[in-house]
Order: sequence, then structure tokens, then C-alpha cells
Amino acid sequence: MIIKVDARGLDCPMPVIKTKKALQESEEVVAIVDNETAKENVSKLAKSMNCNINIRESEGDYYIDIFKGEKASEEQLNEKSSIQDLVIFVGSDKMGVGSDELGEVLIKGYFYALTECEPYPKSILFVNSGVNLTIEGSPTLENLRKLESLGVEILSCGTCLDYYNIKDKLAVGGVSNMYTIVETMNNAKKVIRM
Repeated sequence: MIIKVDARGLDCPMPVIKTKKALQESEEVVAIVDNETAKENVSKLAKSMNCNINIRESEGDYYIDIFKGEKASEEQLNEKSSIQDLVIFVGSDKMGVGSDELGEVLIKGYFYALTECEPYPKSILFVNSGVNLTIEGSPTLENLRKLESLGVEILSCGTCLDYYNIKDKLAVGGVSNMYTIVETMNNAKKVIRM
């Protein structure tokens, strides 16, 4: 049985939550959303659940057909031995408390050092002013792109990008939502807060 989830007009993270609940009840779901961010977030959810997706656009709405696929084996999930089950939560564009100037130097150095240290984290989550590190012109951009190319998931809070009016300047990783951020942290063996 196909379940339709009409998530048009719903605020983040409701499209993701409603779609996930539907996928717990059915092998096939059609999620309908009315914006690019919701489309990306629902698509990421489906991929994280090892589902196949097909996206159609009609009259400004996105129809995301989601089909459950075979579950990935533990071996497939861990095929990149250079990735550990660690999530880094970045809540600021500076490191530490005190001098902002020093904090900017430290955060840049941290992300450089992270590219040189294996194993790499599974995910890096950016919220609040931390999203400034993932946009055009960021001093950490080159290192974050390198980490992404090594298999590290880079996610920036969509609400935070909107708050600072910088979503169009995102230059690495993807836009996420609070539900995905909480789920990513809850499912990790270890979370480091920056």
C-alpha cells in the first residue's frame, strides 16, 4: 500500500518526521513538499534509511517517491574504515571562550588538524553561528571540503542559515533540519561539542 504524505506548508522538521512515520508503516511512500529545503531533507532521510527515491516537480511542488530497498549490511556501512562513529557538533564560528580573534585562529587550526587525523568523524553538524564556517569565504572551507571528499557528512542547520540570511552562500555539505541533527547525535557512539 502506498502512503501519501502531504507535507506542503509544514515547518521544519515536520516533513521529515511525517515521512519517517509513513516509512515505518509502508514499503512505498510519496512525500509532497513545497520547497527545496524540505525536498533535500526528505531525500536525505530516505537515503539514510537505504531507500530508493524518484523526485518529480509539478506546479512548484515536489513529489518524492520513496521505495524501501534492502538494508545495508554492517560491513557495507563500515566499508570506509577511515570513518569512525563520531559526530562533531559545532555551535560557533569560533573555538573557546575569550578572545574572538584567537577563537577564529583556533577553529581554523582545528579543522585543518581534523583533515590530518584518522579516523575521521562520521558527521559534522553546524548550528547557530557555526554555519558561518560552511559558507563562501569561510577560512575553514578548504578543509571542510577535503573532509567531505574523504566521506565525512557535513550538515548545516537550515533554520540557522535562514536566520543569518546566508543559505544561498552555503559552499560545502548540505542543509539539514533539527530532527536530522538530533537523530544523527542520538545514533552516534560519541558526540563532541565544539
